[in-house]
Amino acid sequence: MSKNAILNSLLLIISVFMIAIVYNCKYSIEESDYFKPQVLATHFNGEQFVGSTTCMECHKDIYSTHLKTAHYNTSAIADSNSVKGSFKEGSNTLDLRDVAFEMKIHEDSLYQHTTLKNRNAIKPPSKFDIVIGSGVKGQSFLTWENNELYQLQVSYYTPLDDWVNSPSFPAYSYTRPIGDACLKCHVTFATNIPNTNKKNIYDRERMLYGIDCERCHRPSEKHVVYHRANPEAKEAKHILKIKDLSRQQRLDVCAQCHSGLREELIKGTPFSFLAGDRLNEYSRNHGTANPNEELDVHGNQYGLLTSSECFKQTPTMDCNTCHDPHKNQRGNTALFNSKCIACHSASSSVCTAESMKKDIMGDNCIACHMPTKASQAMQVQLAQDSVETSFNVRTHLIKIYSEEEWQE
Repeated sequence: MSKNAILNSLLLIISVFMIAIVYNCKYSIEESDYFKPQVLATHFNGEQFVGSTTCMECHKDIYSTHLKTAHYNTSAIADSNSVKGSFKEGSNTLDLRDVAFEMKIHEDSLYQHTTLKNRNAIKPPSKFDIVIGSGVKGQSFLTWENNELYQLQVSYYTPLDDWVNSPSFPAYSYTRPIGDACLKCHVTFATNIPNTNKKNIYDRERMLYGIDCERCHRPSEKHVVYHRANPEAKEAKHILKIKDLSRQQRLDVCAQCHSGLREELIKGTPFSFLAGDRLNEYSRNHGTANPNEELDVHGNQYGLLTSSECFKQTPTMDCNTCHDPHKNQRGNTALFNSKCIACHSASSSVCTAESMKKDIMGDNCIACHMPTKASQAMQVQLAQDSVETSFNVRTHLIKIYSEEEWQE
């Protein structure tokens, strides 16, 4: 082989080598990022949250419908799209006995301005930082003061399309710190900053808004990494499958938020429990053993459901029997009637209500056997001198109601 041939061969090898180096330098970070998704938060047990957008790659249909649910929209960063109250002059005020509020927009941020009546003291504006509530019944709002989280005094009440005093707030200027017990049902995960005396100090960058996929299926970093590396795999790995849980474990997934305040903490924080664990090992309600305790329709749908004969006589019934958490089914009367009829078919059960009442109810099983009731736990003051008004919530105590009970 001539010297020129050897030289050309060496030049070719060097060129290929350099091209490979350039290619790897250019694309290695991109590939690494893909196979190592960004960790958004770390659970106390070491499992990693990577966010529900990673689920969209393989579960696009479920992801897209879940975005429309009240669960997913139960918290968000506050902006002009997520806050439903009006900031237009004439519709942007709330006047209470000892304090008045005006909601204003400054440089694309939203603020609550506070005026203390009969006082010279001036309070600085408070920023709308977080929206709590999907807006189906209303919204409340949280504000950051450094890393401390507080609830704003104004809330939004959907039936009136207006600003109201936040539930249980007095008619004077008031500040409420927000801890885990409040946050647990509105965000997927939040981390208290340790070694502080206050319970409302959080890592602002590690808060996962809304109730998303990982709240029910556990943190999914291992699942995402495995299936990105093994796209041909058909069986889901490293993810919790709800259908594989026992009935009580399935109920516990919902009961962590829909069984009352659960103020008796047994271990960890309200965010320590993960789907698949046993909820009663983490928290309980005070007075759980009291059979005469009246359960509120706002907070304890689990307790009401499990007190129903439908539940007691159906060994497989759980929340998912009637609700698909991946879809917005609110107001779909025909769907929920079909759930009732699936068990109470004409061959085994006949509605005994008078024809007139059935006509009034529009043959709606839910309207008769799960009527809306006034919540005693969730009330708002609508005007300066008005008494508190309750939110009406559909009860999950399924039964035959007397005329008096039905009209309560």
